[in-house]
Amino acid sequence: MNGQQDTLNAILSCYPESQQEQILKAFHIADEAMKDKLRENRHPFIEHPLGVARIVAEDIHLGYESVIAVFLHETIRFYPEVLQSLPKDTFASDIIDIAQSLNKIAAIKPKETRLEAENYKRLIVSYSRDPRVMLIKIADRLDVMRNIELLPKASQERKVTETMFLYIPIAHQLGLYGIKTELENIFFRCTEPEKYREINNKLKATAAEREEMLSAFLIPIKRKISEAGMKVTYKQRTKAAWSIWKKMQKQDIPFEKVMDLLAVRLIIDTPADSLEKEHELCWKAYSIVTDEYQPDTSRLRDWISKPKSSGYESLHITVRFRGDIFVEVQIRTRRMDDEAENGHASHWAYKGIKEEKGLTPWLQSVRNILESDNRNDYEYVSRFLSEDVFVFTPDGELRRLPKGATVLDFAFNIHTNLGIKCIGATIDGRPASIKDRLQTGQVVEIKSGRNQRPSPDWLNFVVTSKARNRIKLKLKEEELKKAATGRELLERRLKNWKMDLSDENLTELCKMHKLKTISDMYAAIADEKVDIMDIKSFIARKQQKEEEPQAAAAQSQQVRENTQAGNDKERRGPDDYLVIDGKLSNVSYKMARCCNPIYGDEVFGFVSVKDGIKIHRLSCPNAARLIENYPYRIQKVRWKETATTSSFQTTVKVIADDSSVYPAIIQIVTDFGASLRSSSMTPRSGHNSGEFDVRMQISVSSNYMLDKILSSIRKTRGVLSAARISK
Repeated sequence: MNGQQDTLNAILSCYPESQQEQILKAFHIADEAMKDKLRENRHPFIEHPLGVARIVAEDIHLGYESVIAVFLHETIRFYPEVLQSLPKDTFASDIIDIAQSLNKIAAIKPKETRLEAENYKRLIVSYSRDPRVMLIKIADRLDVMRNIELLPKASQERKVTETMFLYIPIAHQLGLYGIKTELENIFFRCTEPEKYREINNKLKATAAEREEMLSAFLIPIKRKISEAGMKVTYKQRTKAAWSIWKKMQKQDIPFEKVMDLLAVRLIIDTPADSLEKEHELCWKAYSIVTDEYQPDTSRLRDWISKPKSSGYESLHITVRFRGDIFVEVQIRTRRMDDEAENGHASHWAYKGIKEEKGLTPWLQSVRNILESDNRNDYEYVSRFLSEDVFVFTPDGELRRLPKGATVLDFAFNIHTNLGIKCIGATIDGRPASIKDRLQTGQVVEIKSGRNQRPSPDWLNFVVTSKARNRIKLKLKEEELKKAATGRELLERRLKNWKMDLSDENLTELCKMHKLKTISDMYAAIADEKVDIMDIKSFIARKQQKEEEPQAAAAQSQQVRENTQAGNDKERRGPDDYLVIDGKLSNVSYKMARCCNPIYGDEVFGFVSVKDGIKIHRLSCPNAARLIENYPYRIQKVRWKETATTSSFQTTVKVIADDSSVYPAIIQIVTDFGASLRSSSMTPRSGHNSGEFDVRMQISVSSNYMLDKILSSIRKTRGVLSAARISK
């Protein structure tokens, strides 16, 4: 209890009596509400908000309102009913807002901090509409890390990872360098305990030696600076364990080779408002140091003549001392040092942290608070944070979306297929439509339907480019499918009607129905927006107009057709078979390449869209699919009774156990009068060594000739098998 009282007294001492009463009121509310709540070490939980409040007061120097917010945050986080029971004007509304924002941040449970660090950081910032929220949260995290051993091991690992990837970068950006360094060292202690102890022990073991060396190093410098009439304060600086370890890793050097392990800062007192005099005295001190010790000019950093864009001003030089010992010397004036130490010099930028669009003005407003004595300078900066919303999946994965994003945008953000099938969602357990806009912090679970299809209306409310592009692509795919269906339907009907439809007439039909393309026409037919019987009537009218002035020509044509009918009798059987003769160039059918039919094969015809009738073998790999799916396009065919004089190309595969048989196989083909188009022999992969594949493309007059060739090849010594293949 004495420890709690000492901490409370330390907090109160930072504020005038007029503000202490309000702080005590908030403390007593928290103490009473959490009197039975204990930490993992069985100590009262109130120790945690007391520790946070002390950091807020002593280290960050925030106003008394922030201390009150700390006590209220921890109280209403666990006991929200306490806030409802307080009289309305007990505390100012901005204090309540800060406490509630801290509660939102406390509720964040990152799933994978390493992968989503920037998104989580922006989410935390988005809850920090009042800049004090972030500063208090940094203080809260520091107290948690100071007592990290109290937490269960799993919680320790999560807190340590969050600290490195979320809170240390933010503390750095805010200019809270002391807190940042302490958090880094605790992180180092937790993740690399042996290395941490090793470096710390080396620092302790060499502390007296370093102090002696720096004292000896400064003796001639102090004497010459005194002789020059300059007033200088000297600060010895020991590099932090984490910083030393990073440098050892980056440069692959041992502890003893870290060049700026020994460092000293010269802070010069100068007349106020005299920049010219400041620069003159800094360079004078620089001359004294470099006259006494040999400088490493490659490590000179002149941020006085040309300050960093952040405003940082200082001279840095590394000099050699006692042979192979290096000392870093920083030279600056009192003004420069105060600005650098207080964060005004934007040290986070000087260290190379990447500036983030939209976030920098907010960070600057926080730094302004640290530098200002006027508490009216607090700014609400929501305008800088209105570009994004952050929502969670049910398993805790964080997703970042632009402002105005809908449930449908979120679904496409997760996966394209989920977006296409999205029918709605539940947001924080409540049903929501695909059009509902999302808010930061919500937990969204997408609902999908098997029969859901994208609608053009979706493009009216989605805001992400990914969703818009995927919807447009899917709508285009659906239109192409409809167009293919419509075209198939129209072509089938045209065949049944024995009608033709030219491209010119199709274009005219598009204009009549106010459609942009022929594909749109086909899709409209599939959707029954265009009546296919209207197309038949349109074609009939066109044909009638064409036939009237050609009556005489039509009559002559009929005579020719009657004459031809007698000649065709041989080509047509009693069951309307198409007879295949040898004059393939004079008829509108072709042999299918997938199976290469030859005279004598059992065959059928398939009416194709572009190439007329294609002749397939009944044993063709594609035969079953074509007959089942397109029965209306199947044509009965048969070969001419007498042998054809045409040649037919086919492929033969031979497996042999000896390469020497290859010439004999070729000789058999030529002996039978077949034409060899191409041949090859390759070792069989994945089989016993010594076996070979022989493939030949040959032209034969009939399947009878082919059977003779195969039979003869099979009888050849060294041949294991011989067969006709489709390709």
